[in-house]
Amino acid sequence: MVIEVTDKAKAWIASHGGALTVRLSPRHGCCGGGAEIVVAEARRPDDSSHYQAFDHEGLKLFIDPTLVDQGLVVGIEGLLGLKQLFVDGAPIVRQRD
Repeated sequence: MVIEVTDKAKAWIASHGGALTVRLSPRHGCCGGGAEIVVAEARRPDDSSHYQAFDHEGLKLFIDPTLVDQGLVVGIEGLLGLKQLFVDGAPIVRQRD
């Protein structure tokens, strides 16, 4: 599989529209420099042409092409109604100037 999604995360994503976007998100330091971290969002991307789309067990996955087949796992954590998706197995990548 292109990316693994835990059963709990699948159920939560399905209850929130059935779409998952996994992408790189830039983070900038206060004194310069930056890094890109991998984030998972329970929504369709604004422009799906920049993603590889997959159908998986009733979900529509949109994955950044650089993250396909990287052995990533999407899970969910949180208490009560405050849940958040997370990506495990993704390295933080230093941005190049």
